[in-house]
Amino acid sequence: MKVSEIKVSYSNRNNIKVKVTNSKIIYNLIMKHWNLDIIEYQEEVKIILLNRANIVLGIYEMSKGGISGTVVDIRIILGVALKCNASSIIMVHNHPSGKLTPSDTDKSITKRLKEACSLLDIGLLDHLIITKEGYYSFTDEGLLCL
Repeated sequence: MKVSEIKVSYSNRNNIKVKVTNSKIIYNLIMKHWNLDIIEYQEEVKIILLNRANIVLGIYEMSKGGISGTVVDIRIILGVALKCNASSIIMVHNHPSGKLTPSDTDKSITKRLKEACSLLDIGLLDHLIITKEGYYSFTDEGLLCL
């Protein structure tokens, strides 16, 4: 019986280095990677992966859902972060309604993700809710310490 070998590779060919120091930088960065034609139609979740210096390694498109929700699988998020050798992550999702207020579900998943990240020594730096007009930062509002 033949078993496949697992190959681990780490390389970042991105010549542009984006350093994240605040939520405005995150918002401006992610808006360049979002389809603005459907931001008010379909909810999406993306994960920004960062190294120890808070330089962006890449953006992972976690999921696309419907008008009122999408799937956030913590195991997949952490698997991607580990494979990328990320030291920290930022979760970003849009609210097609245009409202920036976090739902109870948003707060719950943030708390669960923070706890899971902590077990693997991966920082959850922020969770942004975005719309075309602006954003809500869990870190800026003091909700990341839930």
